[in-house]
Amino acid sequence: MTEPTLRDRIRAIRVFPTDLPSFNTDAAPADPIALLTDWLVTAIDGGVAQPHAMVLATANASGVPSARTLLLKDVTAEGVWFASLSSGPKGHDLDENPQCALVLYWREQGRQVRITGSVKKGPRAVSEADFLARHPLARAAAIAGEQSRPEPSADQKRAAITAASAAIEANPDLVPDEWNAYVVEPDSVEFWQAGPDRTETRLSFTRVENAWSSQLIWP
Repeated sequence: MTEPTLRDRIRAIRVFPTDLPSFNTDAAPADPIALLTDWLVTAIDGGVAQPHAMVLATANASGVPSARTLLLKDVTAEGVWFASLSSGPKGHDLDENPQCALVLYWREQGRQVRITGSVKKGPRAVSEADFLARHPLARAAAIAGEQSRPEPSADQKRAAITAASAAIEANPDLVPDEWNAYVVEPDSVEFWQAGPDRTETRLSFTRVENAWSSQLIWP
């Protein structure tokens, strides 16, 4: 018997469960932020694994792209929020080219949301509150290291984190200047829903001046 190829094994993977939520596009709100909030709450309440995991794609001034998964922090009328060090690759890209794309994918519910838009730094108070809500070890790691730079020796790393932890213990309100909450102000938002018998529904929103236009698009 011939062993299946990797391609065969990939194609044999079951993609979605059978009990997927419905998507009544006729009842969708006119504002995609409201629909995104509804889908996110449904994912949280439905037990989706890491429903706040979100892919952020950026590009530098030369157009070289980069993507990574991070955590969505909030959804408000202003847009979609995440946080990071402005001194890292994400921050450098956004300083040079303040545009990004986001993807949220909830496999258990057969749903995906794609967002493109402009990015700006949020108020300093929001950035500080976000950082102080992190676990002390996560705060120490952010203070101690230079994100995405080559890691030092184990002893040097341990010493840097120990020093950062001591600084936090001495000043529990310590927040590095480089830590920022960012808000993505959407220009386009697309909602994708898988359905039975491999059917798909895509509802696309596009910002037109200060209003939203929506339409169904081909899968």
